[in-house]
Amino acid sequence: MNDFTAVVADIGGTNTRVALTQGTKIRRDTIRRFRNAENTGIEPILTHYLAELQESPEAVCVDMAGPVQDGVGQLTNLDWRVETDRLGATTGAKTVAVLNDLQAMGHALAHIGDDSMQQLLPGQPSGSRRSDVRLVVNVGTGLNIAPVYHSQGLTIVPPSEAGHISLPPQTGQEMRLLDWLAERHDTPSFEEVLSGRGLERLYAFMCREDGTGTPLPAADIMAAFGEGQDRAVRTLRLFVRFTGRYCSDVALITLPFGGIYLVGGVMRHVGPHLMDLGFGEAFADKGRFSDYMAQFPVQLMTDDYAPLAGCAGHLAEQMGLVH
Repeated sequence: MNDFTAVVADIGGTNTRVALTQGTKIRRDTIRRFRNAENTGIEPILTHYLAELQESPEAVCVDMAGPVQDGVGQLTNLDWRVETDRLGATTGAKTVAVLNDLQAMGHALAHIGDDSMQQLLPGQPSGSRRSDVRLVVNVGTGLNIAPVYHSQGLTIVPPSEAGHISLPPQTGQEMRLLDWLAERHDTPSFEEVLSGRGLERLYAFMCREDGTGTPLPAADIMAAFGEGQDRAVRTLRLFVRFTGRYCSDVALITLPFGGIYLVGGVMRHVGPHLMDLGFGEAFADKGRFSDYMAQFPVQLMTDDYAPLAGCAGHLAEQMGLVH
């Protein structure tokens, strides 16, 4: 594959990370972090970055936490608008792209190694064909999925809003939870329990069930879990049960024989404990389809720079340099 120089950027809620690439590889020594609060948009960040490194990239790709349509993206939690025309004018690049951050994760799968993954369930892989469907599941500030398809030399990562699938209770406790959530949210969805705020809601519900206790922020819940506090442990078990169930539900829709990849801020903290807390059992709990579920490998993605790699991979495809 021919090498090319590109600048890639990952806009998060608080910081933006920028790097140069050599082909599809991120040059780790060029990664810089910029505070969003100190900038008015992505353009001044890229201008400063390229001036510092004295580079003129052939291509630029930016991923962001927000919807993207026709080359225009709007940050969900930041008053920034990202447009391909302005990115091209700012950088001088001829090939320009804007991706949703979850789409960037999907594009990254073909460009990161096994050392960036922690295997949770081995599955029964049908081979290493890139044509196998893969599925990214993001549990962070919100909940969503990104199915990843490969066809005719291109990676296709369509958008979705699958975090808003209705939450189905299966036990008496879950029915009480649904009633409790319905008092606060008209139609409780999986995102109401599988997200940072969702973890807090589950803990608050446990306080109500116990008739005592004070709701806690997510960081304090994880700290209490680390100390073995009973209510926090029960909260995490319920959280993981819903995680396994959600992953199995969306797997039956997309049939990701190439693997399921868990990402997101909450997963970075909960991920190492998933198997001990019952993820495998919840994932397989599909009645007569339990054996079928064993086909799907499940991995925890541990590479913090995966979105940047996804941007680089997407640009290489756009330039016709990988197939």
